[in-house]
Amino acid sequence: MIVKWQAVREAARGPVVTHALIAGCCVVFVLSPASGLNPVYGTGEELLANGTAYFRRWGVVPDELFTGGLPHGGGRALLTPLTALFVHGSWLHLLGNMLFLYVFGKMTEQRMGRTGFLCFYVATGYLALAAYAAANASSDQTLVGASGAISAVLGAFMCLFPKARVTSLFPFLLFLPLRFPAWIVLMFWFALQWLAAHRAQSGPGVAYLAHVVGFSAGFLYAWVRYRRGTRVGRPVTAGEGEGQP
Repeated sequence: MIVKWQAVREAARGPVVTHALIAGCCVVFVLSPASGLNPVYGTGEELLANGTAYFRRWGVVPDELFTGGLPHGGGRALLTPLTALFVHGSWLHLLGNMLFLYVFGKMTEQRMGRTGFLCFYVATGYLALAAYAAANASSDQTLVGASGAISAVLGAFMCLFPKARVTSLFPFLLFLPLRFPAWIVLMFWFALQWLAAHRAQSGPGVAYLAHVVGFSAGFLYAWVRYRRGTRVGRPVTAGEGEGQP
């Protein structure tokens, strides 16, 4: 009875971890040079130089994380796949990621529990960024963003709530709001990431491979951990336009 009451109270307080992650990413971004709102980083060329240094310090640089194809022993380098989860390169990058986390993170957190969801988010996000870095071990381009972790949330959501109805906006359908089961929308999204990952060149751009690894890891974890449980189907609204996590 006590355990049940605690679960009811936790559900009533809402998805605290999801909200905290969103708030943390927003605060970090506003204080970073990428937002253009922090006068500490200066303006013009000084801002650009400080921004580059900032991303290299807190983001993942594959050739620093992996030396000769092997993990580097430096403590700071090994922490960058974690710190990079809270760093974003632009307002559009931040808002797109946070929208996906807000929509799909809430129900996933409620299913996994707060502690489980937080550990899942951090572990899969680290894995996705590290996997991308390993595949591009000689690259000196910086990788930042919560994309890998959020992709894992999408994968877990598809496994846990495949019948949930998702309202989506597709550019090639003139952004008409259409409702589909979550598994159709998310499989379509995953297929786009898979194709893009095979065509992507190493260098600046979207880390599609991190999306593929994150989504796969999230789905597999949810399938192994919850495959004996009852999957839930309930309505949810999501915006699936041009911006992707």
